[in-house]
Amino acid sequence: MGTALVYHEDMTAARLLWDDPECEIECPERLTTALECLQQRGLEQRCLRLAAREASEAELGLVHSPEYVALLQGTQALGTGELQALSGQYDAVYFHPSTFHCARLAAGAALQLVDAVLAGAVRNGLALVRPPGHHSQRAAANGFCVFNNVAIAAKHAQRQHGLHRILIVDWDVHHGQGIQYIFEDDPSVLYFSWHRYEHGRFWPYLRESDADAVGQGPGLGFTVNLPWNQFNPELVLVSAGFDSAIGDPEGGYHLESLSQSVCMMVQALLGDPAPPLSGPMVPHASALESIQSVRVAQAPHWMSLQQQGVAPVLRPSPRSPEGRPSPLLLPGGPEFKAAATQDVAALSSLLDQLRLNPTPPVRTAVALTAPDAALALPSDVLCEERSAPQEETQAWARPHEALAQDRALTALGKVLYLLDRILDGQVSSGIAVTPASAAAATLDVAIRCGLSHGAQRLLCLAVGQLDRPPDLTDDGRNLWLNIGGKEAAALSMFHVSVPLPGTTGGFLSCVLALVLPLAYSFQPDLVLVALGPAHGLRDPQAALLAALLRGPAGGRVLVLVDEESTPQLAVVLARVLHGAAAPSLGPFSMASPEEVQALMQLRGQLEPRWKMLQVASEAGGPGSG
Repeated sequence: MGTALVYHEDMTAARLLWDDPECEIECPERLTTALECLQQRGLEQRCLRLAAREASEAELGLVHSPEYVALLQGTQALGTGELQALSGQYDAVYFHPSTFHCARLAAGAALQLVDAVLAGAVRNGLALVRPPGHHSQRAAANGFCVFNNVAIAAKHAQRQHGLHRILIVDWDVHHGQGIQYIFEDDPSVLYFSWHRYEHGRFWPYLRESDADAVGQGPGLGFTVNLPWNQFNPELVLVSAGFDSAIGDPEGGYHLESLSQSVCMMVQALLGDPAPPLSGPMVPHASALESIQSVRVAQAPHWMSLQQQGVAPVLRPSPRSPEGRPSPLLLPGGPEFKAAATQDVAALSSLLDQLRLNPTPPVRTAVALTAPDAALALPSDVLCEERSAPQEETQAWARPHEALAQDRALTALGKVLYLLDRILDGQVSSGIAVTPASAAAATLDVAIRCGLSHGAQRLLCLAVGQLDRPPDLTDDGRNLWLNIGGKEAAALSMFHVSVPLPGTTGGFLSCVLALVLPLAYSFQPDLVLVALGPAHGLRDPQAALLAALLRGPAGGRVLVLVDEESTPQLAVVLARVLHGAAAPSLGPFSMASPEEVQALMQLRGQLEPRWKMLQVASEAGGPGSG
């Protein structure tokens, strides 16, 4: 299964027919520039192209009132003056004779994508649409949005496909209040919005955009920003806004920034590794305060947050903010020009970085100790049979008695060859199977070889009975994390051990609240994952670890697998490193009190050095992001 791209050129027909500085940024070029960028980078050709269809009036009626649909249908016959007068009745909206057709195509594109995914024709996809939808309400256009495309798609998935749990993720500099209103009393849809708020002083200036708006009635706790792992959704819908992307002045629709953002999202959907994050890995105080506000508001509704000892009270945000600033920097003004100059420079720097680090020609390679025709590896995963030169392999093996046997030496040669291909940019990620008796020695050589062959910072995640090499120094170039140790301990800021949790919740907490913050803080350019003897991970757990650790190092991950692991583990790992989603972890079970306590104590020990482990601002106070 691949990735779908749903589009229709008719969605470029609507445009502003009068002067309006606020509305002119919503233009047809938002689509055409993005599509041209996808074509130039060869991404469109890798997708399954689907032509958008119009949503029917019955499908629009899943969310919108018949009177509102009829009103929009009538705009097809209005003159320019009448369209301008009607547009003035709404906030930041303009209508065109083609608006109704374009908006039906936008909603229909979302429906087609849902049908394709749920029918198994594709794994995921992007509906490239305009007008947008997340501000639109049952009987009102708002913020350039006419029909609520994602909300209609969610209702359609429930009605036509029988889904019971849908997660909607909405990232945009502006809150998608339309989606929130539609589902605020519906516990079958979890709405996760990440937006700018500033205590209600940022458009759409709504009190209900704050963290303590958590839904109503049966939907209490299902308007939420963080703890969605317990929800276990059957479908994830993303309402993707790029007006907060690098290179885009505040609130505007910068065409190059938009098109590059679309391309990078399609690459992610296709399974390409994302470039690593750059800059200081220190959370901003306002972000910590916002997260804490969400945790406080959501704790009554989610057991996983109750376990974490959330502070019970925060000072409430002001309900009626005064001196509301304009949501947009007006084009031509000095502040806009300064912001635009800074944004263009930042975007140019990012694009230069991407050009200097192109995607490797081979995404995933697998080196087995012996060929196995029964393994159903993805067709475009490379089965690597080549090895490092014998003399080099023997030199690295010489200090280790466990590597003296021919099988171990042969496996080591394949590991060294694969490691060099990752470091020189020919292969993105790899999997190598090693004899159990040589697992520790092979890992020791891989660490030393990686550091001597170009890796500036190497993260090693060792799972199972694998001890840290005794003479590995704490020089800041390597970070050793062990899952499966006897107790939670930070022997140094670069040597961390934690027992393997026995519950799903404990495992997720360990990965999301310890492993990933440490990994992103360290900013490695190579990740080694070693699944040693008696590692204890189920295949889905190992797959999730490998998939998530693609992020910190831009996809440069080498997984060493003990050959006594399940035969299918290499296949599952190859699939996720190649871009497929990790399989389900199964039924959710809460972390035990002992697991929670051990994790909190370990985070407390490490927080002074690794700032990404912070969960609250030192100053405290209400959310302000």
